[in-house]
Amino acid sequence: MPLHEQHDERGSGDGAAPGPAPRAPAGPRPDPDPAPAAGAGAGAGETAGTGSAACADAAPASDSGCCGGARPGAARRGRPRSEAAERSIIGTVVRLLEEGVPLSELSIERIARTAGVGKATIYRRWEGKEALFVDVVRSIEPVDAPLPGTSVRDDLVAMIESLRRRGLAKRSSTLLLSIFAQMQAYPQLWDMYNRVSVTPRRTLLREILRRGVENGEIRADLDPDLLNDLFVGPMLVRTVLYPASTPAEGSAERIVDAVLSGVRPRK
Repeated sequence: MPLHEQHDERGSGDGAAPGPAPRAPAGPRPDPDPAPAAGAGAGAGETAGTGSAACADAAPASDSGCCGGARPGAARRGRPRSEAAERSIIGTVVRLLEEGVPLSELSIERIARTAGVGKATIYRRWEGKEALFVDVVRSIEPVDAPLPGTSVRDDLVAMIESLRRRGLAKRSSTLLLSIFAQMQAYPQLWDMYNRVSVTPRRTLLREILRRGVENGEIRADLDPDLLNDLFVGPMLVRTVLYPASTPAEGSAERIVDAVLSGVRPRK
């Protein structure tokens, strides 16, 4: 059964809407459950981030600022988004998952009640449970290091090293293992994770490889998808398919150098 059909009082409004952006604001929606008083759960986070929970969840912000906090020349539309509230909501989901609550039982109503916010607070930040769960996974995964930009080789090494760290994290983290195992039972959630998290990385790698072709460092007659897989495949095999194998630091450099030596233009 699709994830959005389980434990949800909102019907189809809780499903993942098409499109690559997981945090597109859902717009102000009436909240049938009033938010708890400021200071409870994430409501306190809203107070710290925006002035007050009531200001963030009940009344639209005016051009003069929320609750009198005027900012000269800053005409704002809608309600201000509180990073503190987002962190608190994501942290609440992580805590529930760590306690063993399955994804199928994590309704927006339960998450809001546990976090101490109204459901509208969540729906203004995420279009549904799938988008929220994707951000939860991304908050647990290691953050990709910025590309050095010094050369095609250095950028490739940085990409493959990030893949190594993510693979090892999924292997060592009981929580990540559990989440990914459950995600595969929900095609809509799995598809959104791939669209939001995996596809951008693959696109970035293809851009690096395109630069290598233009610079004359990589043969132009090779299929771009094959090139991508040649660089990514060895690390995926070592981190995913062979649990007993632990690629050490420096593995990314060795993989990149070996593949580059085979794809350089023939003389």
